[in-house]
Amino acid sequence: MNPVVWWATVSLVLVAAVWDVRTRRIPNRLVLPFLVAGLVFSAGQYGIAGFVRSMEGIGLAVGAVGVICWLRGMGMGDLKLCAAVGAWIGFTQLAVALVITAMAGGLMAIVWAARHGALGESFDGAADLAFGVVRRGFRPHPVLVLDHPRARGIPYAPAIAVGTLFSFFC
Repeated sequence: MNPVVWWATVSLVLVAAVWDVRTRRIPNRLVLPFLVAGLVFSAGQYGIAGFVRSMEGIGLAVGAVGVICWLRGMGMGDLKLCAAVGAWIGFTQLAVALVITAMAGGLMAIVWAARHGALGESFDGAADLAFGVVRRGFRPHPVLVLDHPRARGIPYAPAIAVGTLFSFFC
């Protein structure tokens, strides 16, 4: 494991997690320089193969998280954070990170819903999202989206941080 990749990635996800919890935003001025630095570092260290590896990581983030953003179930800051992480760690490690991120995010959502007395409502909403696709097609849900006035979102950068950190040990 390259220590520059480790420290850059850990710094990014930890700062983003704290920022997201405090402000419910992940600013471009944080993630975009890290995304570019990941591309430059990988290309500088490993040449064209490193650049391609970074682009594959970015592509996975855009493909996996971008769909959720398009459905308005996740913010663009989360997508850009995942893309920046992908630029540093590449496709394979980001795939592991995204699986662990999904588990951490699901656990965080369950704990949040239980603390706020909304566990049943949350499970109903999750079922409607999962099985309602047959009825409404592959379009955003009319109510279960971030920009709905009654939306109950959680900051997702902490889950991304957990998934990314665990991916270094897998």
